[in-house]
Amino acid sequence: MADPKGFLKHTSRELPKRRPVPLRLMDWKEVYEEGFEHGTLQRQASRCMDCGIPFCHNGCPLGNLIPEWNDLVYKGQWREGIDRLHATNNFPEFTGRLCPAPCEASCVLGINQDPVTIKQVEVELIENAFDEGWVTPVYPTRLTGKKVAVIGSGPAGLATAQQLTRAGHTVTVFERADRIGGLLRYGIPEFKMEKRFIDRRLAQMEAEGTIFKTGVNVGVDITAEQLREDFDSVVLAGGATLARDLPIPGRDLVGIHQAMEFLPWSNRVQLGDDVTDSDGLPPIHAKDKKVVIIGGGDTGADCLGTSHRQGAEVIHQFEIMPRPPEERADSTPWPTYPLVYRVSSAHEEGGERVFSVNTERFIGRTDEQGREVVAGLEAHEVKMVNGRFEKVEGTEFTLEADLVLLAMGFTGPEKRGLLEDLGVGYDQRGNVQRNKEFSTNVPGVFVAGDMGRGQSLIVWAISEGRAAASAVDKYLEGETALPVPIAPTTAPQR
Repeated sequence: MADPKGFLKHTSRELPKRRPVPLRLMDWKEVYEEGFEHGTLQRQASRCMDCGIPFCHNGCPLGNLIPEWNDLVYKGQWREGIDRLHATNNFPEFTGRLCPAPCEASCVLGINQDPVTIKQVEVELIENAFDEGWVTPVYPTRLTGKKVAVIGSGPAGLATAQQLTRAGHTVTVFERADRIGGLLRYGIPEFKMEKRFIDRRLAQMEAEGTIFKTGVNVGVDITAEQLREDFDSVVLAGGATLARDLPIPGRDLVGIHQAMEFLPWSNRVQLGDDVTDSDGLPPIHAKDKKVVIIGGGDTGADCLGTSHRQGAEVIHQFEIMPRPPEERADSTPWPTYPLVYRVSSAHEEGGERVFSVNTERFIGRTDEQGREVVAGLEAHEVKMVNGRFEKVEGTEFTLEADLVLLAMGFTGPEKRGLLEDLGVGYDQRGNVQRNKEFSTNVPGVFVAGDMGRGQSLIVWAISEGRAAASAVDKYLEGETALPVPIAPTTAPQR
């Protein structure tokens, strides 16, 4: 283990400092100050107790060998540490920045102290590895001659592709957008993860032999029949892209958008695309506007931070659930993921969070161009009664709004086109149905990530991509040496 008395000597977590709010709102760079001393990180890694039953393993869908690489970092064995981390996680630079860290929620030390800074150790391990030149292409020992198509280039698709390429198959990743990365590319704002980290990993994958094709809408540009003819196996990893809507009066007013209609524009601007008008503004923007974000989750926070940087006049973020408690709720005891009040970097930057509120209707007006545009909304407070939200009478209020962003999650995959043409089945929630081998009802067609699981975490997407790759390899070769994540709940439910 690391220092046997580490958790006694160092009782508090130390994390990188966030840049001052006024400074970071001037750019789109990541919010943290650059540089985190190795000595500080090793001190934090020493807090890991190498528990007899490491609950962090159970909390991590990838089954990351957390105590092992904590110990290696503490001892300064960085090369061995990144090898242990890469053994279970293809993209620790993504999870180390974006994962909500269920591993830390289940850390035994977290019972009565601050948990180990697992996520920070993870991201520092991989960044040090890239700095040292240790992240190089991993080539297969032989080529199988089998061809696999991966549909979608989010974390599930990329993990699937990298594993199968390393197993010796010829893998082609199809992406309908103009760049590879899925929601990592166009859904995650730059201030949460700069896109250079995606490009750095894609360069490794291309060197290994993975083929990427962008601007290809499979099911339209390539038919399902062509796909089955040209490839020995197909992996569906297109994500859950159908956004949950809010069908209330006034929904069709100009100025009401889904989060994923709003967020990609700022990413495109940072990537250098010519998508701005003469004032330097993208087609959908928050500059000088009264913004209301409906949805209190991570996507809502992404909209919040983006609106801050675009210069919104005022921002309200609505959440229908009540405000979580400051400490872990009794309903989510250790080692479950805790219900607790969280403050993201975007929340630090301003805006008003409004809990236990439901929007009744949108209010419109006619603008100078004769369009019916959103001018505000009517809402009321709610309370939970027998598992249902009920209106609290007398709490109605009206709020001005020039821009409304719907960030209420996603309901499943798009069925028209490829999925219908392939003839795959669906589960009760409308996701692509699969068995414990990640196989659909169509022979040779597999599914991984949100398209089969439903909206979930990036760490689950990578876990499912690795598991699906193992299943595909076994289907094509009769056996597989590819590892399968050891998290006990990895296998999907029928």
